[in-house]
Amino acid sequence: MEMIFWWTIFPYICGTILIVGTFYRFIFRGKSWYAPSTEIFEKKWLRFGSVLFHYGIIFAFIGHVMGVLIPIEVYEALGVGEHLYHMGAIAGGGIAGLMVVIGLVVMIIRKFSFPKVRVHTTFGDYFTIVLLLIIAALGTYMTLIYSYTVVAYEYRLTIGPWFRSLFTFQPLSELMLGIPTVFKIHVVLSFFLFASIPFTQLVHMFSFPVRYPTRAPQQYRSRNGYDKS
Repeated sequence: MEMIFWWTIFPYICGTILIVGTFYRFIFRGKSWYAPSTEIFEKKWLRFGSVLFHYGIIFAFIGHVMGVLIPIEVYEALGVGEHLYHMGAIAGGGIAGLMVVIGLVVMIIRKFSFPKVRVHTTFGDYFTIVLLLIIAALGTYMTLIYSYTVVAYEYRLTIGPWFRSLFTFQPLSELMLGIPTVFKIHVVLSFFLFASIPFTQLVHMFSFPVRYPTRAPQQYRSRNGYDKS
């Protein structure tokens, strides 16, 4: 039952919700396709936490592509052995994971520490940031602690082939049955996050800022027509 639902049915349910929900929001709720900034209420914490998080998530994404989407045979053909790969994954993945976790923690503290920011924070914002923090914390734990204290698990022989098989609609679900529990939780929560994207501000990740460098800057004016600061 575990093999059928979690590793065959569940990923496609989440993928369907992600695709259909994203298109629906773009077509019928296009005006909500944005991530409103609270920079006007507080800047220092936002700049540090947001920049750290966004750079960390980009590096983490690249790491997942290298570890999950690229077959192990490619690395073997390039002469990259298992030890060298894992050393690089631990160093790069560990740094990226810490960047994401620290960035998210800073942003959570900011939301609770500044009343104006807290007022403009919705349930969806808290849900997203907490779920991201749990997923990132698990990933960082697996990279920096689990790999050293338990075993340097070779996910490229199980999770990688299984994930790639989803795109061919011939899921190799049996590969996921013997993987460590912490990896299973990380994968399931990640798919749950994918399914939540159309209903949260994370949807803005699909907007490529082509016109950003040339667009006019946003201007803020006080109600009295001047800035007292």
